[in-house]
Amino acid sequence: MGALDYIKNLDRTVFDSHNDYGYIAKAEKGLSKSLVRRISKEKKEPIWMLEHRLKALGIFYQKELPTWGVDLGGINFEEIIYYVSPKGMKGYATKWEEVPKEIKQTFERLGIPEAERKFLAGTGAQYDSLNAYHKLKEQWEGKGVIFEDMDMALKKYPELVKKYFMKCVPSSDHKFAALHGAVWSGGTFLYIPKGVNVTQPLQAYFRMNAKSMGQFEHTLIIVEEGAKGHYIEGCSAPKYGSTSLHAGCVEIFVGSNAHFRYSSVENWSQDTYNLNTKRAIVDTLATMEWVGGNLGSGHTMLYPCSILKGRGARADHLGVAFANRGQIQDTGAKVIHVAPDTSSTVLAKGISKGGGVSVYRGLLQINKGAVRAKANIRCDALILDQESRNDTFPKMKIYESDVAIAHEARVGKISEEQLFYLRSRGLSENEALGMIVNGFIEPIVKALPLEYAVEMNRLIEMEMEGVIG
Repeated sequence: MGALDYIKNLDRTVFDSHNDYGYIAKAEKGLSKSLVRRISKEKKEPIWMLEHRLKALGIFYQKELPTWGVDLGGINFEEIIYYVSPKGMKGYATKWEEVPKEIKQTFERLGIPEAERKFLAGTGAQYDSLNAYHKLKEQWEGKGVIFEDMDMALKKYPELVKKYFMKCVPSSDHKFAALHGAVWSGGTFLYIPKGVNVTQPLQAYFRMNAKSMGQFEHTLIIVEEGAKGHYIEGCSAPKYGSTSLHAGCVEIFVGSNAHFRYSSVENWSQDTYNLNTKRAIVDTLATMEWVGGNLGSGHTMLYPCSILKGRGARADHLGVAFANRGQIQDTGAKVIHVAPDTSSTVLAKGISKGGGVSVYRGLLQINKGAVRAKANIRCDALILDQESRNDTFPKMKIYESDVAIAHEARVGKISEEQLFYLRSRGLSENEALGMIVNGFIEPIVKALPLEYAVEMNRLIEMEMEGVIG
């Protein structure tokens, strides 16, 4: 079965199944200094990283929970497992055959190895707190590209990591950035040297398997002057009926005249609080593109941010969020224009069904001196029934007069006339509804590589089951 056929036949059980490993029962719950020290010791980290972790832990205890957005009162920090090492994993494998059998089967069900063979420059696969597999094709190694597990990058390139680590998203940013700074584990380190164009995407997939797990992977991407690349992240977790927490961090540094795209399809279970922080600093005449889909998690707060610090820098944000019964998808984008002649576009699509709540929350800030900045924001919402809701909370801070800004927000429902027209052309009611929804999300999906576009459409189809009748 090919990758596309496989994805088309996906069902929910692929994502909701889990492995019953003995390590889960032995895993330690709760947060403490001793846990932080243990994580750092087991990873054999330099002293500066241990000091960073302990400082971040102190900030975490001082910071209050956010009082806006999603209600986070359901998180019991003492019931979360912050770090666990799956059985049989001493470090990541560079040959797929060397990955422990049960872990390999999990990723094979998700189509990861086939995707790598077909069209990826490199791939990583993280399972709970550690990377199980990481590999970059030799043709890109020869050009100086570094694509590593974050833990290994800290050992191999300590000075480079130290220069950039949590400089874009400091631990002081908010409570969950501080938590991440204290207990982060695994993730991806990507470095693209000056002038190198990586023409194939690189991918990492993050899987939570343990019950009541917290995953805190760190993604650090450095794209030097004139370089180009595309990185894709996928995420999923099984459903247990107990709270899980995802508080990863993505930091991207885009050099002058560079071009980088970050794509993600996040499909956590409804047990999960998805509180990811993603941010890029974009230099002179560089372009940063964010393409994202958010489904699955019960509570999401996610707002990718672009800081346009160089003259002529550009950011494009494309995102779709699907909120089903029992879900709150509070997503959006942040763009901060610092330099002159910068430009940005935001296109956000929200779909709500079965009483789900889809929220667009955005920030546009144009600093003094960012003359001739241009920004265009468009938020579209599609409500599929009488129970569901969509909210829009745009925020603008404009400190310069010589700018051009446009903001548009639209909310719509599927009308009986639309359905009647399509059914009169021979489509069933479910087929007609699917066609309307697919047309609604098409601008975001078409920006994904083919396999991921098909997967996104299939995930939407699964969420749509039962809408009619």
